[in-house]
Amino acid sequence: MASSSSELGFVFLLLFLSLLVASKPQQDSNFLFEGFNNSENHLNLEGATVVKPSGSLKLTNRSYNIVGHAFYYKPFQMLVNTTNTTKILKVSSFSTSFVFSIVPSSSGPEGFGLAFVIAPSTQFPWSSPGHLLGLVNSSNDGSPSNHLFVVEFDTVNGYRSQADSKGNHVGVNINGMNSTVNEPAAFFIEGTEAQKEEFSMEESDAVQAWIDYDGEKKIVNVTIAPISLPTKPSKPLISHPIDLHEVLKESMFVGFSASTGESKASSHYILGWSFSLNGPSAELNSSRLPEPPTKENDPSSTSFPWIKLAVAVLSALILLLIFSLCSLTLYRRYNNFENLEDWELDCPHRFRYRDLHVATKGFKESELIGIGGFGVVYKGVLASTGTEVAVKRIVRGSIQGMREFAAEIESLGRLRHKNLVNLQGWCKRKNDLLLVYDYISNGSLDSLLVNPSVVLSWDQRFNIIKGIANGLLYLHEEWEQVVIHRDIKTGNILIDEDLNARVGDFGLARLYDHGQVSHTTNVVGTIGYIAPELTRTGKASTSSDVYAYGVLLLEVVSERRPIDESGQFVLLDWVVENQSLGQIHDVVDPKLNLNYDEEEVELVLKLGLLCAQHRADLRPTMRQVIRYLNFDDPIPVTGAESSRMSSGFLEVVSASTISASYNLSSINSMSSRLVEAGRQPCTC
Repeated sequence: MASSSSELGFVFLLLFLSLLVASKPQQDSNFLFEGFNNSENHLNLEGATVVKPSGSLKLTNRSYNIVGHAFYYKPFQMLVNTTNTTKILKVSSFSTSFVFSIVPSSSGPEGFGLAFVIAPSTQFPWSSPGHLLGLVNSSNDGSPSNHLFVVEFDTVNGYRSQADSKGNHVGVNINGMNSTVNEPAAFFIEGTEAQKEEFSMEESDAVQAWIDYDGEKKIVNVTIAPISLPTKPSKPLISHPIDLHEVLKESMFVGFSASTGESKASSHYILGWSFSLNGPSAELNSSRLPEPPTKENDPSSTSFPWIKLAVAVLSALILLLIFSLCSLTLYRRYNNFENLEDWELDCPHRFRYRDLHVATKGFKESELIGIGGFGVVYKGVLASTGTEVAVKRIVRGSIQGMREFAAEIESLGRLRHKNLVNLQGWCKRKNDLLLVYDYISNGSLDSLLVNPSVVLSWDQRFNIIKGIANGLLYLHEEWEQVVIHRDIKTGNILIDEDLNARVGDFGLARLYDHGQVSHTTNVVGTIGYIAPELTRTGKASTSSDVYAYGVLLLEVVSERRPIDESGQFVLLDWVVENQSLGQIHDVVDPKLNLNYDEEEVELVLKLGLLCAQHRADLRPTMRQVIRYLNFDDPIPVTGAESSRMSSGFLEVVSASTISASYNLSSINSMSSRLVEAGRQPCTC
C-alpha cells in the first residue's frame, strides 16, 4: 500500500512539473506570450511598457519623436553548422505570429508604424524615429554592417521624399528602411482564386501577422489579416525569395520596434506573440489575448455644427491661455535657458538629467568608480531598463572641459569596435556635462595590475595586449577618419567580464582625414607615456599613440609603473639596462611564478622597446604591431641608445611638468585617494 502511494505521488509530481514547464515561455527554440503580464524577465524593453492589468505590450504612446523597443531577452542561433566536419553555416528556418493594434491620434495625423526585427543587438543607440522606425539613422540606413532583417507595417508613405502621405502597407527590408518588396495591407479571401481584400491596419481593432522563413528554399512568406478573421489565410500576402545567409549572424535577437514623428503619432500595441526556430510557431488563442485598446472617435466627425463651433472657441481660449503662461514662464526663466549648440545637433541620443541623477543615486560618492583629469565616473543603473552604465561627469570649469566633452561625443559616439568602449548617449544641463557609456565590470587594466589580490595570467595579459592593438588599428587606419587617442595608458584600458580589452576615455582624442597631417599644437597626455617629439613640435600623431602603447607593453609584462613616485625609477631605462645585460627576463612580473611563454614574453618586451623608440619614424604602425604579435613577421632588433634618449626625455618632462599636472583640474582635490602617483594627466 505504501509502495502504491509512493508511485502515485511520483506520477502527480511529474504531471505538476510538466504543467509548470508548459506555463513558462520556452527559452531554447520557441516561446509563446498570450498577453505579457509577468513577462518582464523574458523581455528587454526600452521605451516600451507592459500595460496593467490588461497585459498588452505598449511600444509607443502618442507622444512625438519617440521610439519603443521590445526584444526577447535571449538570442537565437540563426546560423547552424550543416555537418560535423565543415564550417559551412546554414540559415535556420523560423516562424513567428503576433497580434498588434494601432491606435491613431484623434487630434492629428497618425504614424509611423511598427516592425518585426531580427537584429544582432537589442540596443540601437543612434537610431532615429519617424520613417526610420528607431532602427537606423540617415547615415547608416542600408549599411550591410547593420545585419537587420525587418518586416515593417508602415502607416505613413513618403520615405526619402519631400512630403508625407497616409500609408497602409507591409514591406520586407534588409539592413534599413528601403523595402525589397512591399504590398498594400490585404489578405486573400478563402474560396477565391486571387481575390484580395484590402483593409486598414489602423481602423482594425487588431491585426494578426504571420512571418515564415524557409531556410532550405530561402523564401519568406508574410501573411496578415484582421483579428476577426477566424483562420489564417491560405495564401500569403508576400512570398518573396531572399537569402539571409549574408544578413544574419550566428546569434540574433528577435523583437519589435515602433516610432512616432515630429508631427505624427500613434500608439502601437502587441497583444500576443509566438516564435519558433526550425518549426511552426504556436497558434495564438484569441480568447486568451488582452482586449484590443479602444479606438478614440475623432471629435471632428460629429454631426452637430454648434458643437464644432463651441469646441473651436474653447480651443482658441485654451491656446491663448497656454500661450500667455508659456510667455510668462519663458520670461522668468530666460537667464536659465540653454540653446542647443551646433555640435549638439549631431548627437541625438540625449539622456534626461533626472534619469541619470536617479541612476547614480544623486551622484553619490559610494557610486564613484573612477577619477581623471577632466571628470569623475559613477556607476549607475537606468531605472527604465535596469541596465548598468558608467556615467562620466565632466567638470566644466576645467581647462578644456567643454571642448573635450564635445570631442568625446563626436568621436566615441560614432566609433564601433569590439575593443572600444561603446558610448550610449550624453546629457548637458547648466554646468553638468555627462557621458553615458557601457559599464565594464572589471574596471581598468591599471586597477587589476596594482591589485595584490588579482594576478592576471600570461595568456590573459597577451590577449589584452592584442585587444588593445586591434582597437588602435581601428582608430588609426580602419575608421572613416584617423583618430589619435593621445592618452593611451593602463588607466584608460577597461577590461570586460571576458577579460577582453576595451580602449576608453576619448576626451583628448583628435580626428583628421586620411592622407592629411594632424594640426594639434599642445602637449597632452600622462607623464611616462608622452612621446619625446611632442615637446619639440607639439604635434600628436599615430606614432605618439604607438609610443604610449610601447610603454604600456613593458608595464603589463613587468607590472611596474612607467615612473615611480620619487621620479628616480624609469621603467624604459630599467628594461633597456636588463636587455643590455642579457637579463631581459628579470623584468617579468614575479607574481607570474615563471608560468609564461618565454618566446611570447621576449617578443612583447622587444616590441615595447621598438614602439617606444626616440625617433618616431622608426616606430612600427599598429598594423605591423599586430603582425609581430601574431608571429607573422620577425621583429627588428632595436638599439638601446634610442630608448635611453627617450628615457632621458622622460626625466626632463617629469621634472618640468609634473607639478603643472596637479593643477590641471580642481577635481584632484575632491578625492586624492583615487589619484595614484605617476598617473597624473599633463598639459603644457
